[in-house]
Amino acid sequence: MYKLSFFVPESHVEATKKAVFESGAGKMGDYDSCAWQTRGQGQFRPLPGSSPHIGQHGHVEYVAEYKVEMVCSEETIQAAIAALKLAHPYEEPAYEVYRLEPL
Repeated sequence: MYKLSFFVPESHVEATKKAVFESGAGKMGDYDSCAWQTRGQGQFRPLPGSSPHIGQHGHVEYVAEYKVEMVCSEETIQAAIAALKLAHPYEEPAYEVYRLEPL
């Protein structure tokens, strides 16, 4: 099992979660669409050569974002990452993948 965490602007949180759930992520036993999310503030500065969805080159942008966390099986982690990248509005979405070890 893996834990997939990603940061997404508030405007796209539901659509991005839906795409990742449809790839097979977020299943726990007899439940699906399982996730934990917390609201926070992200920041970034688009550099020359970037194509920002929000903001302008050279200016720090502050955005209301959510950190979304969910489990994902070995069989679906690659599809979940691909779905995340397709659904996410940012050119470079920030995400983390952790392998979960059984105890």
